[in-house]
Amino acid sequence: MSLFPNPRSELFDGPEVPPLVEAEPMDDAAGDVSHVALKRPSRTRVIVIANQKGGVGKTTTAVNLAAALGFGGLKVLLIDMDPQGNASTALGIDHRQGIRGTYEVLLDDAEIQWHVVESSEAPNLFVLPATIDLAGAELELVNVQGRERKLKEALDAYLKTHEMDYVIFDCPPSLGLLTLNALVAAKEILIPIQCEYYALEGVSQLLRTIDLVKGNLNDTLALSTVLLTMFDGRTRLSSQVADEVRKHFPHQTLDAVIPRSVRISEAPSYGQTVITYHRGSAGGRAYMAATKEIAERAN
Repeated sequence: MSLFPNPRSELFDGPEVPPLVEAEPMDDAAGDVSHVALKRPSRTRVIVIANQKGGVGKTTTAVNLAAALGFGGLKVLLIDMDPQGNASTALGIDHRQGIRGTYEVLLDDAEIQWHVVESSEAPNLFVLPATIDLAGAELELVNVQGRERKLKEALDAYLKTHEMDYVIFDCPPSLGLLTLNALVAAKEILIPIQCEYYALEGVSQLLRTIDLVKGNLNDTLALSTVLLTMFDGRTRLSSQVADEVRKHFPHQTLDAVIPRSVRISEAPSYGQTVITYHRGSAGGRAYMAATKEIAERAN
């Protein structure tokens, strides 16, 4: 059963305008992020960004949140769990086949500190890269004892000797063993939800998985943040979906929403986050606002 009831079709009847195409200023000084100090958490916040539906903005959110936190003066480790390695690409990290990173940590008991790379995309930002080798990791992990806790054990060991304010996991669009390892290692979940109706369908399944993980593998896991992405306020559908999400997650949903943005779409093709590609754009400002909101929730 879906978490969200089917809305009556008449709610969505009526003329719609085309998706938003930004007409944005080219002045990159607008919305400068380099001098925005963010609240430091009292302990390391370990956040998994998860949604088994693809195309909802998981990787975009992970890299822009990580970069914005780094510019805010906080130390951040991003662990790329997706075999596609898109987060590594956006943060300027080499992830060609043969590069050592997340795969070796999960399968070869390598220490995280051996393979972490400092990103040039933002200060204080470190990345454990993912390569295509991760594509076979789930099958290889099936017969490994304690397979769900491999990442948690490695991260716990790393944090004993490395002070980090945030650890962020970028997960693949599935609920397999890679995502499960991140859920077991994390303390918080951030769910990006695309402002289109079908994006809501998989949230119920994700919440059931979260409950199973909490009951059996990680009692401290909590859904802390819901972020609305690809929002177009000119369309009735975006507004209705946003209202439904806020009704079901009134405390977790951020006030900041991420708009449909040309700059956000363009940034990965330059191997950048929107924070550095065009920080004064609507997308850059939105991710900065979302990051500030998340940081202010630090305990």
